[in-house]
Amino acid sequence: MNKQNAIGKEQIRLARETLSKYKAGKANLEARIISNEQWWKGRNWEQIGDRGSSSDPKPSSAWLFNSIANKHAEAMESFPEACVMPREESDLPEAELLTDILPVIFELNDYKRTYSDLWWSKLIYGTAVTGVFWSNGKTNGMGDVDVREIDLLNLYWEPGIKNIQSSRNLFNLSLEDNDVLAEKYPQLKGRLGTKDIAVTEYIYDDAVDTTDKSVVVDWYYKKPKNGRTLVHYCKFVGDELLYASENDPYLCDRGWYDHGQYPFVFDKLYTMQGTPCGFGYIDIMRDTQTYIDRLNSVILKNALASARVRYFVRGDGSVNEDEFSDTAKELVHVSSSSLGEDSIRQIVNHPLSPVYTQILNMKIDEMKETSSNRDFSQGSSVGGVTSGVAITALQEAGNKIMRDMIGATYRGFAEVCGLVIELIRQFYTEPRSFRITGRDGAVVFMKYDNSGIAGTGDLFGDPVFDLKIDTQRGAEYGRAAKNQTAQELYSMGFFDPENARKALCALELMDFDGKNRVVERITEGLHNDPRIV
Repeated sequence: MNKQNAIGKEQIRLARETLSKYKAGKANLEARIISNEQWWKGRNWEQIGDRGSSSDPKPSSAWLFNSIANKHAEAMESFPEACVMPREESDLPEAELLTDILPVIFELNDYKRTYSDLWWSKLIYGTAVTGVFWSNGKTNGMGDVDVREIDLLNLYWEPGIKNIQSSRNLFNLSLEDNDVLAEKYPQLKGRLGTKDIAVTEYIYDDAVDTTDKSVVVDWYYKKPKNGRTLVHYCKFVGDELLYASENDPYLCDRGWYDHGQYPFVFDKLYTMQGTPCGFGYIDIMRDTQTYIDRLNSVILKNALASARVRYFVRGDGSVNEDEFSDTAKELVHVSSSSLGEDSIRQIVNHPLSPVYTQILNMKIDEMKETSSNRDFSQGSSVGGVTSGVAITALQEAGNKIMRDMIGATYRGFAEVCGLVIELIRQFYTEPRSFRITGRDGAVVFMKYDNSGIAGTGDLFGDPVFDLKIDTQRGAEYGRAAKNQTAQELYSMGFFDPENARKALCALELMDFDGKNRVVERITEGLHNDPRIV
C-alpha cells in the first residue's frame, strides 16, 4: 500500500470494529457517569429507588451538593499560572517570553471558564479531560491553539490501560448536523441520516432531538517510524473518509503533531487500577447521602402524621363526620340520643425516639468528615474563634486533602502547558501580536514566532523547558492574611535599613507567600542607605 492511500475503506472498517470493542469495555464507566450526573442534579430518589407508598415524603437534601460546591469554590480560588523555566541558560529569553505569552493564549481560549467546568467534572465524575488542539480557523485563518474540555462520554480508549498515552488508538466522537457536514464535505450528500455508531447520552431534562445529526469520529493512533512514535489523525463519518494524515504527503512521515502525543490530558480525582479515569466525590458519598435522605423521609413522615390530628370513628356511630371534620362549624349533630366515648376516638401517634435524629446527625457529620467539608472550610466560626487570621490558619491546617487535589490538577495543567508550547513550536511560523499586561499593570505590545524554539528539527537540538505552576490566590481571607503579615513585619522593624541584616537572617528561617519580594526590598534598602557601610 503506497503512502497516498494508506487509509481507505478497509482501515475505516477495522477502526470501527476497534471502536466497538473500546465502547464495550467502557460500558460500566459510562453508566457510573450518567448515574453521578443524576445525583448531582438532585435526582436522588431516582437512583435510590422508590420505597414505600407514593405519598411518603421523598426529600433530597443538598449535603452532597454542598460538599462538591464548596470544593469547587476552593479550587477556583487557586487558579493556576505557569512559569516557563529553561533547561539551558541560552534559552532564558525564550522562556521569559513564553511565560508572558501563555496567559494570553489561555485568556483567548476563555480558560477560566474551562477550568471551572473541568473541576466540576473532576469532582462529580472523578475525571476531567482537557483537549489541546491546533485550530486552523482561529486568528483570521492563521490558526491558533485551541484548549477546551472534552466530554468523557465521547472519548474511547483501549480497555485496561492506565496512561492514556499507552492506548494504541483513541477515538473522540461528536454529533454534528447533517446539513453542515454535507456543505463542508460535498461527498457526503445523500449518505447521511443514520447514526450507525451509538453515542452514550446523559439523561436530559429537555427534549434533545438528534435525528438530523451524524456521528463524526476523530481517530488518533500511534505508529513507530524511524525510531520515533508518530501520532496520526483520521476523521470519518460512517464508512466515509473525510481526512487522514497518513494520506497527506506532507504529514505521512511526520505525523499529525510533532510532539507525538495524544492531545488529551486526564486529571483524575482518586486513582483506580486499569483505567486512566478515577472516581469522584459522588462515588464516595452517595451511600451516606442515601441514608440521610431515607432517614429524613422517615422523620418527616412521622412529623407529618403527628402534626395532623386523626380519629377512629365507629361504622355505626351517630356523629356527622362532615361537620366534625369542618373546624369552622361550631355545632356537630348526632343522630342518636346516646353518644358514647367509643363512638369517636383520637388516634395517638407516638413520636420517634431522639436516637433517630442523632443517627441522622451522625450521617451528616460522617459526610462532612469524609468530604473534608468541615465548618471552618466554609468560613463558619465555632469554638469561640473569631479572628480572620486564626480562621485562615485553621482552614489551611485542615485543608491538606484539598491541596493534594489542587496539586494533581496543577500537574495536569503543566502537561497542558507543555502541549501548548509544542504547538507553538510547530505552528507559529509567522509572527503574531500579543498584548502583555505586567504585574505592575503596564501594557506591552510584542510580536512572537517560533524561530527561537523551533530548533534544527533534530529531536535533541530543540530547546527544552520545564514548567513551574503557581497559583493566583484570590480569596478575601488570603489577602487579609497577607496584609496582616506585612503589617507585622513593618511593626517589628523589618523594613528599617538599620535592621536589614537582622531581618534577612530572620527571613531565612521564615516561609510565606511573597517572601522573595520582601527579601529584595530589604536588600535594596540595605544597599541604597548611605548610613549603612
